[in-house]
This record gives sequence, structure tokens and C-alpha cells, in this order.
Amino acid sequence: MARVLYDLCGRDEALRFSPYCWRVRYALAHKGLDYETQAWHFTDKEALAFADHDKVPVLVDGDATVTDSYEILRYLDRTYPDKPLLGTGAAAARARFFKHYAERTLQSAMMRTIVMDLLNAIDPRDRDYFRESREKRFGRTLEEFHSPAKGLSQLDAALEPLRGCLKEADFVDGDQPGGADYLLFGPFMWARVVSTADLVSNADPVHGWIERMLDLHDGLGRRAMRITDIEGAYR
Repeated sequence: MARVLYDLCGRDEALRFSPYCWRVRYALAHKGLDYETQAWHFTDKEALAFADHDKVPVLVDGDATVTDSYEILRYLDRTYPDKPLLGTGAAAARARFFKHYAERTLQSAMMRTIVMDLLNAIDPRDRDYFRESREKRFGRTLEEFHSPAKGLSQLDAALEPLRGCLKEADFVDGDQPGGADYLLFGPFMWARVVSTADLVSNADPVHGWIERMLDLHDGLGRRAMRITDIEGAYR
């Protein structure tokens, strides 16, 4: 049975923007594992009923069905121990910190910067759902939440620890990329796919890391469709 990753798509089926799915795509490439992707929409909850879950990523690997991006990385390490992603013990605890740092600090800052671009990139059938669910979460309209100046300022401050790390090594996990890099890079791929916003300057150590991450695994990230590749899609 082919390995299948259920992956969020946008207004074009090839536009894949979920930061959580990008973590898994990089992790699978890191392990050298072949897989197929199954495009999924926010409102297509029934398609994931088999997994007893309502969001992606979902990985189907033979008889195993695994949900949640971090749990998928853990599963890949258990099932395919070569080329570890997260490690064990203290290393695994360290990786979990990067998961929360990415989700609670980096992603939230990026969201304030790109949320209207994100809405534009989403399939029209999903936009009402996205607006309603996110406005409930934010406690305000998307237009009120959208504040690129505040988002970029917040992101700039949030990147300080990452800058320090990247001044000492090419990747967060050292000389070679690992699970921590993929956990952190997911949000940057999310922003890159749906928006043209410049999140970091060319002189920033984080910019060099982004470029290296885009080139990994035969240019996995660099080859990905962006909203600007869809004629007439970018406002």
C-alpha cells in the first residue's frame, strides 16, 4: 500500500500551504521515504473520518494511521530509526520546545502579517469557514486582526534566539538539518506559499537559513507552487 499524506490545499490543488504538513513533508524527505499526497480542504471533514480526526496532516503508512505533525515525526523515528529527526530523552524534550516556539510565537506573528494574503490563497469553498473559525479565535474580524507592522515587529523580536543559534551553525540542529529545523521551517513555508511579504532582511542570519532550507532535498521548498504562480490569483 502506498504511503499517503493528507495535505491541505488552496485555491489551486497544487497550492499546499499548511505549516504542519510542510513539517511532515520535510521529515519524510529527510528519511528518504516515498509518499503520495492527497489534497484536502478545510471543509472536507468527512474525508478524514477514517482517522477519527478533523484536520491535516494525516499520514497513512500501511496499516498505521497517524495524526498531528509532531506525532507523525515521532512515529517516523520509531518506525524508520535511520536518520533520526527528534532523538530521545533530552533531545526529544528540546525538539518539543521548538514545536511550541514555532506555533505560539513565530506563527502568531506571521499570521498578523499575512492573514489577508492567506484568505486570498484559500479555496473559495473554504473561505467562510476560515473567516468564521479564525475570527472566533481572534475575537475580532480578520481585517481588524491584520496588522503587518505589528506582526513584523513581533516576529523580529521573536527571531532573536534563532538568530543567535544560526550565527553558530548552518542549521538549528548543527551542521546538518534535523527535526528542530523542520519544526521551525513549517511556518516560513506557509508564509512563502501564500504571500510575498518580506519577513526577514537579506542580511539576517535567518534569511541564509531559509535559503538553505529551501534548497534541501532537491529543492523541495523552492519548487513548491506559490500564490504568485497562479495567474490572476495574487491581489
